[in-house]
Amino acid sequence: MTTSADFADAEWRTVLEGPPSAGMIVISAAHGGTFKETFAMSKAYLEARKQHGESELLDEIVSTKPAVDRTHYHSMEEMRQHELQNIRDAVTVLEGKATAEELSGYRRFVLALAERVAEAHREHGVVVSDQEQAALAEITKSLGG
Repeated sequence: MTTSADFADAEWRTVLEGPPSAGMIVISAAHGGTFKETFAMSKAYLEARKQHGESELLDEIVSTKPAVDRTHYHSMEEMRQHELQNIRDAVTVLEGKATAEELSGYRRFVLALAERVAEAHREHGVVVSDQEQAALAEITKSLGG
């Protein structure tokens, strides 16, 4: 079993940044619903904590409060690219340290969180807007596997 002790501090921060990065990509994909979408991200962590014991690595990740990057970017595109890179970096770190099952669990959690955020607020009567669908596709691609 892989735990936070298996990572250097910077590597662990990178792993922790992946899930909230996915949430922020979806939140910024379409206008409106920011409060509901942010709440949905927190709820995804809460629900993952209830599945305690399936993966020690995931248990440690979800027991940490999601930290949102407060960096000020010049554009939404710059922010989106930075967040997508956070996800790719987290996967790269995990590929070198975690088991295949743990990496798969991480990918599932990040994508489930992003989907939950996308579904939290209806955009123009649609559960998941085209912009959010595109964001989910980019997240999926960044997660690899």
